[in-house]
Amino acid sequence: EVQLQASGGGLVQAGGSLRLSCAVSGVSLDDYAIGWFRQAPGKEREGVSCISGGNNSTYYADSVKGRFTISSDNAKNIVYLEMNSMKPEDTAVYYCAADLLYEFLISAVVTGRTPVTVGDYWGQGTQVTVSS
Repeated sequence: EVQLQASGGGLVQAGGSLRLSCAVSGVSLDDYAIGWFRQAPGKEREGVSCISGGNNSTYYADSVKGRFTISSDNAKNIVYLEMNSMKPEDTAVYYCAADLLYEFLISAVVTGRTPVTVGDYWGQGTQVTVSS
């Protein structure tokens, strides 16, 4: 059974930092790309960042470029999203997803649109709230 478990969300002040974790079981991070997505109230789910299987490529949405960093510990099968210089507009429920096709995740991150075809497996969300 494939499972993705997102954790690390919480309440942080603007300018602060949080690190999200996505623990993956049932598939290998050598084979699957992982993406981080977020959904704010009343808005569509948007791609934030993604990392390729094997970890030699990463992509970021323009809104988080320079502030967020995605990384992976393949030995532990965990993907992290380090979020710095956080802004109130980062407030959302954050999800991680695994996809065999890295280009699907890239498209979601670059276009800001997340079709239903994106993500073979999804984790439950973790709430991130940034206060001003």
